[in-house]
Amino acid sequence: MVTAPQPPTHEWTGASGHNWVLHQQRLDLMLKAFGDAAIDAAAIAPGEQVLDIGCGAGATSFALAEKIGPGGQVLGVDISPQLVARAEADTPAGTPAAFRLADAATAALPPASFDLLFSRFGVMFFDDPAAAFAHMRAALKPDGRLAFACWRAPAENDWIRLPMAAIRDFVSPPPVDPLAPGPFAFADRGRIEAILSAAGFADVAVAPFDATIPYGAGATREAAVDDALTLALAVGPLSRALADQPGDIRAKAAAAVRAAFAQRPGETSILIDGAAWVVTARAG
Repeated sequence: MVTAPQPPTHEWTGASGHNWVLHQQRLDLMLKAFGDAAIDAAAIAPGEQVLDIGCGAGATSFALAEKIGPGGQVLGVDISPQLVARAEADTPAGTPAAFRLADAATAALPPASFDLLFSRFGVMFFDDPAAAFAHMRAALKPDGRLAFACWRAPAENDWIRLPMAAIRDFVSPPPVDPLAPGPFAFADRGRIEAILSAAGFADVAVAPFDATIPYGAGATREAAVDDALTLALAVGPLSRALADQPGDIRAKAAAAVRAAFAQRPGETSILIDGAAWVVTARAG
């Protein structure tokens, strides 16, 4: 399995944040099933106070706000100014959600104030995850809960497996430390359990969740395949693996990736396999 370098955290304030805003609707559709599974596992009650960690452009914050109703409040935090700005601009009037440009790992958070810490793929990027979770746990009420979704191994996720396998004859990305901050830093369920236990959480449960991901979109199948390629080249490990490659290598790699996507089913989106963990815990 070929992997690729992960984005430095500062990229979320630059190119990565910009590209996520540009492709927001397709990315939110791609991730929706996983976010919904984590929200279901969170067992949200009306009127609760929720911290949405790595809220992105606000899709999960808005879904959480629907669950808690007008008596509750969602605070979405993210390190990308572009994504926070989009979330603020897209907030419907009267929605009990607010957004803050901040790193949840170190941000000043009111102690013992939240019923739930939630995240859809936003907790795998902490430099010191045990310290980050301990910091956020201090913001939970004594009976507070944690629920998040994180990716399982790259080999189980077609959005990285297909394009990176397709380019292995053209590009050899350097090896990546599997424990370094990045999308797959929590692929090992034992590591998740150890991190959360060290941070003071109890009743940690790590459940597998698999879903078919609609990747790219188009009015026809050919257009959907083209759009899947465009998305892969714009966001994620393929874009970083090819960033410094000459034009001829990029062209060959793009053709190989398109051929890989064309082998998958789907008409108006390419349907690929996704694999995540849905993690729950409570304040210890």
